[in-house]
Amino acid sequence: MKRLTAILCLTLAVLLGSVGTSWSADFQKGLAAYKSGDYATTLHEWKPLAEHGHTDAQYNLGVMYRDGQGVPQNYETAFKWYRLAAEQEYDRSQFNFGVMFGKVHGIPQDGTIALN
Repeated sequence: MKRLTAILCLTLAVLLGSVGTSWSADFQKGLAAYKSGDYATTLHEWKPLAEHGHTDAQYNLGVMYRDGQGVPQNYETAFKWYRLAAEQEYDRSQFNFGVMFGKVHGIPQDGTIALN
């Protein structure tokens, strides 16, 4: 029984470790696509990562939606991605989240939240 438990724990550890490696590879693939202006591939790589809590992907999707890079410019969607990463203490997202709360059109202005 101890051996079975050990095997299950080891298998789980390997699987979880490979997820992180895969996420990193997917993010890097998206980053290379972003740098070359291939925003469709970037979105394809980063959106699933962002939906699963990858802060770099969330932040960068926020940038894409804020600037309209390969997607229609949409401040509300940018704000959503910034907020998700900011809630995980991602500093660049916290900054952009605060800036958007303070002055961007279409986002409810709340100075108290912007300062926090």
